[in-house]
Amino acid sequence: MKNKNLELYVGIFVLIGALCIGYLVLVLGESKLLGGEQYTLHGFFSSASGLKAGARVEMAGVEIGDVAEISLDKERLVARVSFNINSDIEVSEDSIASVKTAGIIGEKYIDISPGGADLLLEGGDEIPNTESSLDIESLVRKFIFSDQKKTP
Repeated sequence: MKNKNLELYVGIFVLIGALCIGYLVLVLGESKLLGGEQYTLHGFFSSASGLKAGARVEMAGVEIGDVAEISLDKERLVARVSFNINSDIEVSEDSIASVKTAGIIGEKYIDISPGGADLLLEGGDEIPNTESSLDIESLVRKFIFSDQKKTP
């Protein structure tokens, strides 16, 4: 009888431990299993360098979604970025989507500057106004090589 009680208590303890570990994996992994519904918008950028799938999408410094996919548009030869926006957030047609950097050398993310138009974008629509990130490496390269050409 003592063995059965001990095995029951150990089994309950293991089950509670497994549930706690599963909860921590979901919370710390920022899983979207428990999140709300989202809709997808697309933007075309001349450069999406450094931007990765899963990067955050912000509006006014608040996270409102994440980057779903980055691909090359073969017709336009630009980066096509698809991002998911929380369904409770409305994005107007004249909003501007910009690729920004967190800090000087931090990770890249999408920042949406809200517009004032009455027409709202729906799932699958394109944000027409986009800004690519500033490429610091090319600026440094231009500065270094332009300085060498001026010196005799």
